[in-house]
Amino acid sequence: MSAQARPTRITTRQICQRKGGSPIVALTAYSTPVARLLDAHCDMILVGDSLGMVLYGLPTTLGVTVDMMINHGQAVMRGTMRACVVVDLPFGSYGASPEQAFGTAARIMAESGCAAVKLEGGAEMEATVAFLVARGIPVVAHIGLTPQSVNTFGGFRVQGRDEAGRHHILEDAIAIERAGAFAVVIEGTVEPLAREITAALRIPTIGIGASAACDGQILVTDDLVGVFQDFTPKFVKRYAEIGGAIEEAVAAYAADVRSRAFPGDAQTFKVAGKSPTQEG
Repeated sequence: MSAQARPTRITTRQICQRKGGSPIVALTAYSTPVARLLDAHCDMILVGDSLGMVLYGLPTTLGVTVDMMINHGQAVMRGTMRACVVVDLPFGSYGASPEQAFGTAARIMAESGCAAVKLEGGAEMEATVAFLVARGIPVVAHIGLTPQSVNTFGGFRVQGRDEAGRHHILEDAIAIERAGAFAVVIEGTVEPLAREITAALRIPTIGIGASAACDGQILVTDDLVGVFQDFTPKFVKRYAEIGGAIEEAVAAYAADVRSRAFPGDAQTFKVAGKSPTQEG
């Protein structure tokens, strides 16, 4: 019997061509097992710097390093065959200059094997995005609420509520498209503005706390399934409560260990013809 054909991986160009079509399904992954579970269902998988908070218990994403992103990018690539994998550029690794951004992005792509990188920022990053794209680095931009700027924002605040904010974010979106990004994530932005940006751009918008009118949606998987329980953003819909199920399983395990009910006969290696109590 012939081996099953390996799925064709979705490209950045194919993601870009989804503008106005079937919505793009995107989620985060940081490990091989989770990436395997997502791969058949997601068009794009983001190795997000949210891993700093979700996996490492950091208060924000600011402590995430390039090495962390590479290691988790490699893990996700090992677990996927179909989805387009994008890796975040972490705080402090790309903002100083286009040259710095290229060095970081090139290293992440070369060492992880991912298809593209994501960076935060709008008009102020236009020259950097153009520099990367001209040198073969596909870019997803991230505007609106940008978590790496949490200290500037004074917290995780919804963006675009007033006219000045609306104009600023719209200009960010236009600048990023002009620079050559193939898609843009819009986070934590009022629905009418996200809808307006989606209508204005020729590249896909991917919403997270934005609008159903976006060309796709992304969530942090650990939020989606109830593993990350420190807080639940308003824009998250829980599709499962795996965190509670894990805690129940651990409590049952602990009770069995303390009562010596585990390991039982089924989990114990035996000498042929003897019960565990007869061995030794």
